[in-house]
Amino acid sequence: MSPTMAGIVGLCLLFVLIFTKMPVGFLMALLGVGGFAYLVTVDASLNLMAKDLFDVFSSYNLTVIPLFILMGQIAFHSGISSRLFKVAYAFIGHWPGGMAVATLGACTGFSAICGSTNATAATMAAVTLPEMKKYHYHDSLATGVVAAGGSLGILIPPSVVFIIYGIMTEQSIGKLFMAGIVPGVFLTVLFVLAVVVWATLQPELAPRGPKTTFKEKMASLSGLVETLILFAMVMGGLFLGLFTPTEAGAMGAMGTLIIAAARRNITLRGFIQALTETTRISCMVLVIVAGATIFGHFLAITRIPFDVANWVTSFNLPSYLIMALIIGVYLVGGCFIDALAFIMLTVPIFYPVIVSMGYDPMWFGVIIVLVTQIGVITPPVGVNVYVVSGVARTVPLQVIFKGVIPLLIALVVGVMIMIPFPQIALFLPGLMK
Repeated sequence: MSPTMAGIVGLCLLFVLIFTKMPVGFLMALLGVGGFAYLVTVDASLNLMAKDLFDVFSSYNLTVIPLFILMGQIAFHSGISSRLFKVAYAFIGHWPGGMAVATLGACTGFSAICGSTNATAATMAAVTLPEMKKYHYHDSLATGVVAAGGSLGILIPPSVVFIIYGIMTEQSIGKLFMAGIVPGVFLTVLFVLAVVVWATLQPELAPRGPKTTFKEKMASLSGLVETLILFAMVMGGLFLGLFTPTEAGAMGAMGTLIIAAARRNITLRGFIQALTETTRISCMVLVIVAGATIFGHFLAITRIPFDVANWVTSFNLPSYLIMALIIGVYLVGGCFIDALAFIMLTVPIFYPVIVSMGYDPMWFGVIIVLVTQIGVITPPVGVNVYVVSGVARTVPLQVIFKGVIPLLIALVVGVMIMIPFPQIALFLPGLMK
């Protein structure tokens, strides 16, 4: 069997075995080691596995991941996320679908201090679903908004996906974070418009909440202060070049802990739970990274990434058609594979193509994050839908999937606008030193 054919077999096995529910990180590592052993030697494959595992788990650049995850977990267990929702609700709870819009606002704020789509969806589901149920919101609208709003966690900085993409492509993580801000806000606005239109057309799905007084609005703003401080400290420091992404993560985690302790909003049990969840999520992410690294080295010796790049460019198609094909691959693949794993798997294949066509690597990073956002809320994987389902155990999966459809349309519209207007993403990074 030729190296290229071995690579194709390995990719096919990966797509098939994903449906066995085997952890994707272990699956990629197993296939990578097996494929490398077949093409080279068993000893070489074992040496590759040992080296890649050591390199990933000892990487200084990857230490930023557990730091940002810890920041988000402390924010959740100290009630920062709950206070964000109360602020949003005080201002816009009386709109059509006001509580759902408030949920999107809280998702946006929490994404700015979290970085994980799963954590954002789980946190907002726990905080906002009981409140929306109290006001007789329909299950499909309530859960759909939480699942879709949680997807903002991989776009609005700090984003774990941007960190991994930056390391893989040697792009500035700080600039990638900046590139995600405007698209994140823009996408939130599209989500809000989708909810308002939906609630206006079917008001029985989302009864309006009571109006709040000016005094109540002003009083609620105290719950926004800590989020603004944390975001300004982390992103401001990165923007001004005062510290590296890893140092920014450390500052954010420490700042969140100091705020939680000063307000006496976190218990010893909550702190231990934050540490436990941080360890679990960080290990999951790092295992995926390690597995994808091993599998990527197997693909490299099959020369599939380079063959694909040469094959695509040999068609002499307009660059926008090639980009459309690549985006199509991400749209389809993102529905079946975890977003982080899929990006780790495909970036080595498509990145050379993008660079050869003259596209901006930073813009491409934003686009693939936007497209894989679609994957986290669409069947059959739709990981955010499963996360929300785990919190709202009485709501059937099909009801949640139905509820994400209007926001899914808004997300597709956002991608279509971002493609011809790259400056939406590149404006802020261009201002950095």
